[in-house]
Amino acid sequence: MSRHVLLRYLSGTLFMRVLFCCVVLVGLLEILALLEQTTPILQRHLGVRGILSYAAMRLPFLLAGALPLSLLIGALVMLTQLTLSSEVAILRACGLSTFGMYARLVPATLLIGLLGVVMDDQITPRSEQALAAWWNRTDPQPEQGRPFWFRDNGRLLRVGYVSDGGNILTRVDIYTRGPDGLLTQARHARQAHYTGTQGWTLYDVNGVDVQDSKAARPAPQAEYPWSTDLRPADFIRLAADAPPLSTTTILGMLRGHLPADSTPAYLRAGLLERFLRPLSLLVLLLLAMPVIYIPPRTGTRSWLPVWCLGAGLLFIVVQGLLRAMGNAELLPPAVATVPGLIIFTLGGLSVLIRSETR
Repeated sequence: MSRHVLLRYLSGTLFMRVLFCCVVLVGLLEILALLEQTTPILQRHLGVRGILSYAAMRLPFLLAGALPLSLLIGALVMLTQLTLSSEVAILRACGLSTFGMYARLVPATLLIGLLGVVMDDQITPRSEQALAAWWNRTDPQPEQGRPFWFRDNGRLLRVGYVSDGGNILTRVDIYTRGPDGLLTQARHARQAHYTGTQGWTLYDVNGVDVQDSKAARPAPQAEYPWSTDLRPADFIRLAADAPPLSTTTILGMLRGHLPADSTPAYLRAGLLERFLRPLSLLVLLLLAMPVIYIPPRTGTRSWLPVWCLGAGLLFIVVQGLLRAMGNAELLPPAVATVPGLIIFTLGGLSVLIRSETR
């Protein structure tokens, strides 16, 4: 029974410290985001309601991004408080080892990690999709948007810019390739409109048909029905820079069932990193554990929490660099995500073992 009491106490304390740190960090990030976006929101005459809508739709993305740092800081604060109040010394006198304490903090850390996975996989993609559609729908100058390319069922498409929340596309180019990879058809449209039940309609269409190495120009058409399974939400996603993607969307893109503008290596690395999130939080917790060895006489003057914080930040930076190299296809997805976990785990364990045997 006492083990369960200690487990609830340590896990509950860690969870509350992480929650407090997450609230503070997300609040600061929200303020910085609003300082940057308040002027464009007011220029679009969206008022206070627009500011609140932007903050609400941006919240899941900021929560997911702040979670690792919140856990690192929350664990450091909790363990430092327990050490300075002599609670760690009492627990060690009762026979609780360092790794026993770590084991009792693992359930809370895994729970936080699973919440982060759910946030990344289900909530953040939906909120960012809604934010991108709302931002595009209220944009008075959509023509300033960037053009983008993507692949869809053997076709290569280019869209000049998206407007009206994805319902209007301007300067649409569709290139169709045959089984041998050679161009068989090209279509260029001034605009494409989505009409719901009737699907997409292309306007002012011209192009080229290629057959047996011969090119023919069909007569221009004022309107032409576009047979495609793409929806306005797909174009909003494709127009965004590195939008968060759900696991279902990533698997659909890898299998060729959904349009994609990212390389398979980028998608695989993102999927692997997402499901390794709980393990990365366990590594951050391990890097925070050495603060329990703060000498009693040193107290708050000890530099040990600072060194642990630096080690955790270094881990986050290294993981980000490896992930960037994986995105650029300089490293395989597994090499871009797993080695950092192993190296810092071994480093944290060596520090704990050395401190334990002193």
